[in-house]
Order: sequence, then C-alpha cells, then structure tokens
Amino acid sequence: MDQHDEQEFAEYFAARREAVRRTAFLLCGDWHRADDFAQTAFVALHRRWRKIRDKQALDAYVRRSVVRAVIDESRRPWRRERFVDRLPEAPAGDGEIGDAVATREALVQGLRRVPPRQRAVLVLRFLEGLDVAGAAEALGCSEGTVKSQTARGLAALREALGDAIDDLRPAS
Repeated sequence: MDQHDEQEFAEYFAARREAVRRTAFLLCGDWHRADDFAQTAFVALHRRWRKIRDKQALDAYVRRSVVRAVIDESRRPWRRERFVDRLPEAPAGDGEIGDAVATREALVQGLRRVPPRQRAVLVLRFLEGLDVAGAAEALGCSEGTVKSQTARGLAALREALGDAIDDLRPAS
C-alpha cells in the first residue's frame, strides 16, 4: 500500500476500533477474545484495503468479518466454553453493584448461553441497531433466516436469563 492508503486505513482504524471491539465483546462475552476478533477483522480489512471500491461499506465489511470470526471460533472444539454452576473464585468487592452493571452483566451472561449464530443476530439487531435487511447482509444470509434466528435467539435468551429477566425490565 502507498502512504495515502496507509493514512486512510489508520484514520478508519482509529475512528472505528472501539465500536468494533465492543461488538466483538457482545458476541463473545470476553474482552481479551474481543480484542483478538477485532484485530482479525482489521487485519483482513488491511489486506483488502486497495481492492475496496466502496469506502461507505467498510463498517459492513468489518462487522461481517467479526461475526464470522466469532462463529468460526465457536465451532472449534478446543475453544468451546464450558459453563459451571460455581465460579472458581469469588469476585472481589463489597457486593454493592450498581443496577446498570448488574443488568449488563445479566444480559452478557445470558448472551453467552445463546448459540453463536443466534447471538450474532441478537447483537446485530438489538444492540447494534441493524434492521432485518442489514443483519442479513452482515451475516450473508436471507432475511427469513435472520427472522427465524431472532425468534429462536430471543427464546434461548429468555430461557438462559430465567429469573434474571425481571432485572432487565424497567422498574416503572
């Protein structure tokens, strides 16, 4: 790449790094893995930077790369998460967690129990704010698949949250 292309990429990276990292975290539930997934997406983008004609589609390209990386990683048997009833060590603190933090933690814990493809649809639709068509484009599937995965994902999330779902509803 020439100097101009490198500068364009560096500006895009600086502007979008945190948003991509946040999306990756919502998909995988772990900040360290989210960094890896974001890096994977940006490396793929850097490799293809000169071939990209539509710079308006960069966000969609990076989003799709992150989603695919998370789903591909979840299919590898040595990386599958194992959920246990008890944490190996108790978190430090005095037990006074703010409502916002507790709500977010309940949601992230629930999302971890939703299958990867359904989790990707839920994150793209409800946390990233994409419509059905936008999510379908990001995932490379039909709108009908997005709708069915959304319904299944919401059902799985409700089941995973169980009693914690009341914590996510407004108090009014």
